[in-house]
Amino acid sequence: MSPAPEHSGDGRSIGQLFAAATAEMSALVHDEIALAKAELRQDVKRATVGSLTLVVSLALAIFAVPMGCMALAYVLHRTGLPLDATFGIVCGAFLVLALLLLVLARGRFKKVTKPERSIASAKETAAVLQKAKPHQRRLEPAEAEAIEAGM
Repeated sequence: MSPAPEHSGDGRSIGQLFAAATAEMSALVHDEIALAKAELRQDVKRATVGSLTLVVSLALAIFAVPMGCMALAYVLHRTGLPLDATFGIVCGAFLVLALLLLVLARGRFKKVTKPERSIASAKETAAVLQKAKPHQRRLEPAEAEAIEAGM
């Protein structure tokens, strides 16, 4: 009897099928890496905008402290409103602006998330790969003899 052909039902050999499966697995891994990079790039951009906004709000708050101190000193020195009221208004404007920017930065930081799609995709791939077990190929008697003779 002649040995069984090493072809699948669609006319491709087992080696070709294995090469195709390997190429598809490689493409899947590369696509998952690209997805993770895209998600991380988006989160880094959000974190950068949030960080810059936080730095600006802190700078404005720092500028407000001396203004507030000067305004308080003038208010305690005088009982009228002319110059010291203007310093107080400027200080209040800086504080309001700093609070608005702080709220904006907080909102940006809340939007930063872990790459959930990449994690889910990697878990699915790992689950599929855990279930895929290589099957032992049945050896023809001539092949078995050749292997034993090589030992």
